[in-house]
Amino acid sequence: MDRVALEKMLAQGDDNLLLRYSLGTLYLKEGMLESAAENLRQALSKDPKHSASWKNYAKTLMKLGRNQDAMQAYESGISVAREKGDLQAAKEMEVFLKRLKNQEKSD
Repeated sequence: MDRVALEKMLAQGDDNLLLRYSLGTLYLKEGMLESAAENLRQALSKDPKHSASWKNYAKTLMKLGRNQDAMQAYESGISVAREKGDLQAAKEMEVFLKRLKNQEKSD
């Protein structure tokens, strides 16, 4: 589904985890970072145990230059993913977190 259709659904009051996650992910891909961050934050408010939302939220924060917030989001996402047994998501976020920490040290 395209972004316009998803935005229309949201405007009509269909506000749920999957819609917010999908919108946030599309905004991220399109470089609309503030909108991506807001929609992914909304997704997490609906389900704080959604690993994929944590991963994309942290990635968005990193692209916005909010590295400390991104590190916290990655840490939260890793914790959630481990609790759920979503080991692949946890490993991916651990790699991104390690890179971000290394980048912070070299800056």
